[in-house]
Amino acid sequence: QVQLVESGGGLVQAGGSLRLSCAASGRTFSSYVMGWFRQAPGKERDFVARISGSGVITYYADSVKGRFTISRDNAKKTVYLQMNSLKPEDTAVYYCAASMRGWGTREYDYWGQGTQVTVSS
Repeated sequence: QVQLVESGGGLVQAGGSLRLSCAASGRTFSSYVMGWFRQAPGKERDFVARISGSGVITYYADSVKGRFTISRDNAKKTVYLQMNSLKPEDTAVYYCAASMRGWGTREYDYWGQGTQVTVSS
């Protein structure tokens, strides 16, 4: 069983930055593909970014490419999402997720409880 706990959300003005963190339990964190997702009010949950177990490979949604950076520290069992040049449309609850199924799958096995990010105009 893996538990994921997000932190770092908050209220920020457009153009500002936030860094989200997701702390994981479990012994084999470095084997998980980690992802970030977000869900705005009244909308479906959307993919934001993901990172391979080693941290070498990353992939981003077009909407955040060039503004957001996903990274991980396997020694600390933590994955990060650095968000720069934030826009009001980035407002959402952000979730981290862990997958044991490898890079080729879009299925995630564990989810955090989410952290709210609000970007004011």
